[in-house]
Amino acid sequence: MDWKECCDTQLAKDVKPDQEMIKSLIKSSKNKIESENKLPMSDVTAASKLSLAYDSIRELLEALALKNGYKIYNHECYTAFLKEVLRKSFDGDEFDDIRRVRNAANYYEKELSIVEANDIIKRIRNLRARVTKLLEM
Repeated sequence: MDWKECCDTQLAKDVKPDQEMIKSLIKSSKNKIESENKLPMSDVTAASKLSLAYDSIRELLEALALKNGYKIYNHECYTAFLKEVLRKSFDGDEFDDIRRVRNAANYYEKELSIVEANDIIKRIRNLRARVTKLLEM
């Protein structure tokens, strides 16, 4: 899905930036990544840790979109936003890959090994750092 399609189908809309909502999303994102960090990694918790970390990056992306005057209603459109609006192609591809792994674990009962979960969570943390810098600009 490209950015034009996201806008044409109203999965992404122009909005006025909302500083209070942006702050709230950043705080919620931080709480989720801290919660993920406190949960010990095991075969039982791997998917839960991934979900918390994923929700954390998705909330940061929502804050970034709001800062740039957009409300996005579809996770795929965050990829298009990163790639086409912000010209951050690597970050868009990274988020999309992470999204696919998370969806497979959440919706299709794909077993996540501890190694794979740790790898994806590390990638999420790196993406979070890059998105945080974009929020500070």
